[in-house]
Amino acid sequence: MAWPYLSPLELLFYVPCILLCLYYYHHYFFSSKTKSRSVPVYWPVVGMMPSLIYNLHDFHTWITDTLQVTGLNFLFRGSWYSGMNILLTCDPSNIQHVFTSNFKNFPKGDEFLEIFDILGNSIFNADDDMWRPQRVKAQQLISHPPFRAYVAQLTREKVEKAVLPFLAHGANQGHIIDLQDVFLRLTFDTTTKLVFGVDPKCLSIELPTVPFARAMDNAMSTLFYRHVVPIPVWKILRILNIGTEKKLANAWRDMDHFVEETIHKRRAEKKEGKEAGDFPDLLSSYIDDEDADEVNKFLRDTTIGLMLAGRDTTGSGLAWFFWLLSQNRHVEQKVIDELNSIPRNVTHDGMVIFNPEDLAKLVYLHATLNEALRLFPPVPFEHKGVIKVDTLPSGFVVTPGMKILVSTYSMARMEGVWGKDCSEFKPERWILDNGKLKYEPSYKFMSFNTGPRSCLGKDIALTQMKAAAAAVVYNFSFEVVKGHIIKPKHSIILQMKNGLMVKMKKRNIML
Repeated sequence: MAWPYLSPLELLFYVPCILLCLYYYHHYFFSSKTKSRSVPVYWPVVGMMPSLIYNLHDFHTWITDTLQVTGLNFLFRGSWYSGMNILLTCDPSNIQHVFTSNFKNFPKGDEFLEIFDILGNSIFNADDDMWRPQRVKAQQLISHPPFRAYVAQLTREKVEKAVLPFLAHGANQGHIIDLQDVFLRLTFDTTTKLVFGVDPKCLSIELPTVPFARAMDNAMSTLFYRHVVPIPVWKILRILNIGTEKKLANAWRDMDHFVEETIHKRRAEKKEGKEAGDFPDLLSSYIDDEDADEVNKFLRDTTIGLMLAGRDTTGSGLAWFFWLLSQNRHVEQKVIDELNSIPRNVTHDGMVIFNPEDLAKLVYLHATLNEALRLFPPVPFEHKGVIKVDTLPSGFVVTPGMKILVSTYSMARMEGVWGKDCSEFKPERWILDNGKLKYEPSYKFMSFNTGPRSCLGKDIALTQMKAAAAAVVYNFSFEVVKGHIIKPKHSIILQMKNGLMVKMKKRNIML
């Protein structure tokens, strides 16, 4: 009845608003009747952003639920001008195509480089001509037998002289220990020694604060948020230097300060003919006598990338491994039984450690670590760009400007990929009837990436994980603190938001 009394200008404003509200209601009502509520609804202007914001607190579960309903693939469309036209997938056939078969069409891309700007032009950001020589150089260094032997020696020493004494002290004092923090400190110490030739000794009874390690954690959290907010939003925050972008800027400053000081020190030592220790660190292998700015930047980008790969991923993997053992005591016992089958070395304080070459022969320990990495991959999603129009094996057409986001976390929980028991922690899935390890293609088990960019440090990471896991499991029993909440942190590395709080107790070992 009021319509005749509205002016033409008022009608021009109100009628579109009413029609838009009716469209929202109609679209939501029918979508909610035909689809799972986990599947995002596309709204005009704002796209699917409301669903993302609403489910951000449980991001990985939401993505998994969506992909389960939509058949391993889903096109997420963000708000207008957000730059968020993303194909979410955990389809192994798509992954093989993108990461291997048509590798050149799916680079990291300029947008990836901008999101991960803190890593500069390191091997993890670089594409094509910049990437290949870096990979060849890194592969030569990492695959060198003396270097691998040094890694094993260093890891064993750190486990014996840092991890076990720290846990024994905590057990004797009845302390609650954050196992995730212990493993991140372990891998920070070993990685810093391997990369820079410096042992920061942050895994000690005093648990000293290490600005570089804290800065890396803050940086990884900010990089996650850059993936889930519209590009213009985080760029504005960066210009204004507020919020998460201010945290990243501070982290960047602290990381650069540490790297610049270390590079300067190593240059001086090298000119004096001094080496870092039993084996040259990776930084010394890259150092050029020229003191040019571009060389320093290359060294900075390379070493920070190596630190990210070596510290965060391995420490995260170990934390999830022990949480899974706490929920599956029969698996823990099988690991202990297998360790009893190999030689043991007793330290001066009665602790047991194992030789890396003996641990390498153990099938069940390897299978258990693989299963932990399958369910909780340290890098829970991979990001790719698109150069040319292409049709993926699933039938989806991708075009330039789109992004492809592969959820490795979700893939582990898909019945079509891993069977009806996909969500179970079941190391036996990795063992053949003849007792040997079962091979699974890397495009199905992506914890170490797949294709030409497969992880160069896979063997090093497994050596470190086996040494730490075996020693801790064999020497200590542990219980997760009652009521402690385990959930993933908002980070590009799958860390636990609240850590892994446990109480340790020394085992009675029959020597």
